[in-house]
Amino acid sequence: MKMAIDSMPDRINTGGIRFQSQDWGEMNVSHIHLPAGADAAPLLEGMPGDCCQVPHWGLVLEGQIKVDYADGQSELVSAGEAYYWPAGHSVAATSDYRAIEFSPAKGMGDVMAHLRGKLGLD
Repeated sequence: MKMAIDSMPDRINTGGIRFQSQDWGEMNVSHIHLPAGADAAPLLEGMPGDCCQVPHWGLVLEGQIKVDYADGQSELVSAGEAYYWPAGHSVAATSDYRAIEFSPAKGMGDVMAHLRGKLGLD
């Protein structure tokens, strides 16, 4: 299976925040665009620990993002770097950000539904 990342279906596309994604079997692949200053923390409120509870593996294509973990640690992930974020995290884009990300499909579907609700898209 293959798909051009720009042709993936939009799951969220509002205010410069764009999640394009496709499920393949039990995995989800997403092409994520976040504008500088986008902060997931308010959108994750109401999830366990007010954090994303889905692990992600990915590659930053452009920009930089700050990841805050439930244990109090944080790190910056920049263009050209691959990452793994375990369950229990939140993110904030420090510059315009674009990434390809892989996640368990079921969990990512639940997170997308929560985010869409917080953004008033459902």
